Amino acid sequence: MKTKRNIIALFTLCTALSITGCAGQETSKTENTQNTAAVSASESSADDSNAALDDLYQQENQIFADHKDVWDKVFGMMNKSTADPDGNYADYLADTVEANKTSFTDSELKTLTDDIKTIRKIEEQITEIESQNAVSDTSGAKNDSDDTAPFQNFSGKDFDGNAVDQNLFSGNAVTVINFWFTGCKPCVAELSKLNELNDAIKSMGGEVIGINTETFDENEAAIKEAKKILESQGAAYRNLSIDSDSAAGKYAADIMAFPTTILVDRNGNIIGEPMLGGIDNQDNYDALMKQIQSVIDADSANK
Repeated sequence: MKTKRNIIALFTLCTALSITGCAGQETSKTENTQNTAAVSASESSADDSNAALDDLYQQENQIFADHKDVWDKVFGMMNKSTADPDGNYADYLADTVEANKTSFTDSELKTLTDDIKTIRKIEEQITEIESQNAVSDTSGAKNDSDDTAPFQNFSGKDFDGNAVDQNLFSGNAVTVINFWFTGCKPCVAELSKLNELNDAIKSMGGEVIGINTETFDENEAAIKEAKKILESQGAAYRNLSIDSDSAAGKYAADIMAFPTTILVDRNGNIIGEPMLGGIDNQDNYDALMKQIQSVIDADSANK
């Protein structure tokens, strides 16, 4: 999304320049026409790349959904701090499984091994596309500083169209942010538990917020579908649509597996490590509650 938006802006600028250049030298007109055509071609290429990446990510998440129970066990064992951001995701998964192989049955290990082989092939395709994009994308460097504090200067809208800003965080001792998407079966499975969590931490000064990555940029169709899913699961806590080009949107785009849940303090700072996997797993729920209590205690001590 970020690449597409910047290219569209550049296309508009080039078009304007070609119009004003008509009164100048013929070479300027020719150069601007060539630039416009080049940008238009780049926009098409970026759209194709984004669509291909989305499809590959969907394939990976479908694998996790098809074998939810065993992959939830794996996600519960992960320590994201040990992950190499430049490494292959399949290697990360394989290392996690290998380190905990005594926790799985022979049947589960076979399922995980087969799935990881498929994921490795998908990751190779993702790496190839991202490498191609890195060569052509020169627009992202200026925004690198945003990645260190993705929830600073936050803005978005809830699914009823109400604007939300940084006050979302400053008003809570802790904000639990859950990233999900409608087609993710493990994500949907934990929605009712997230609603239970939201009710449990309200009196403690906490709140659960959902960010559905399919609803970025106020996608009305996706929001409508997400609202149906939330209602069917009895989940009434706030869900937000954010700009895909925002720092928070780019943070979400880098998430390796869904669902992922993080904790944010009053200042919009991420506290601790992200939790991978659903909190409908009791161990995950208990671990998250322990983290939440820790953030709330620290908030009280700072008052």
